[in-house]
Amino acid sequence: MRTRKPIVAGQFYPAQHHSCIHEINECLDAGPPSDSLPESIVAGIVPHAGWTFSGALAALVFAAIRQQHEKVHTFVILGAAHGYFGAAPAICASGVWETPLGEAAIDEGLAEMVLSTGAAVNNPEAHLCEHSIEVQVPFIQYLFAGARILPIIVPPVDAAVALGTHLGEVISRQEQKKIICIGSTDLTHYGPRYGFMPKGTGKEALEWAEKVNDRQFIDLALKLEAAELLANAAKNSNACGPGAAAATVAAAKRLGCQSGLLLGQTTSDKVMLEKMGTTSTDAVGYAAIVF
Repeated sequence: MRTRKPIVAGQFYPAQHHSCIHEINECLDAGPPSDSLPESIVAGIVPHAGWTFSGALAALVFAAIRQQHEKVHTFVILGAAHGYFGAAPAICASGVWETPLGEAAIDEGLAEMVLSTGAAVNNPEAHLCEHSIEVQVPFIQYLFAGARILPIIVPPVDAAVALGTHLGEVISRQEQKKIICIGSTDLTHYGPRYGFMPKGTGKEALEWAEKVNDRQFIDLALKLEAAELLANAAKNSNACGPGAAAATVAAAKRLGCQSGLLLGQTTSDKVMLEKMGTTSTDAVGYAAIVF
């Protein structure tokens, strides 16, 4: 049986079981889910930086799902393609993923169904160095004991939208199982460190990145405009995982969702100021959305 070992435990989140649970609880305590959640949640968008920076927003999404659905059978986790340059979405179709909280089994039956649509390929090697999916798995293990996962890396290409539509069709046929899609993306990477500074540097530039550039991406996601979201990200560099987000939005739309709900938005610079009392010339945006 193939076991995918963790690659960012001890960096993006704790490597020890007890410390991992402690930090998850800290993230969950950072803010309550919205009191206006949809009755049924079919998908969500989460950030994937280190938990110190974006864990609280990821926790908002998983806590909202837990509030509405005590039992989830499978989470389809759609990740950013930071180091994967293939043209087709890449599934890790069998085995388990290991984290400090134990092993999360892949839903191999669901993987076969998705692969049969032709919308993705089985490529577990593509997942070996990608962190955007891994950092979500401990939240799932802690809040949804026994839930399976289906990891899919989604490049920022038109095939992302087709994948999402096919996912929605496959999931809609699984009437006896609750399956939820999670898209993993951070937003604008702004500043000298990232080589993206269309508004220069300083406070006003970082505010533009959050309030204008990030917000364009968020608004398109909330309106379920998958293709437009993908195109906007290519034009404005406001997401590192636009393929994952587009697939998630397309799946939510195919599953009957009418709009998304923004649970929270922030930036790494704001988190640094709040937690460390310092600021930076750079910032990365984060958002928590449910559908």
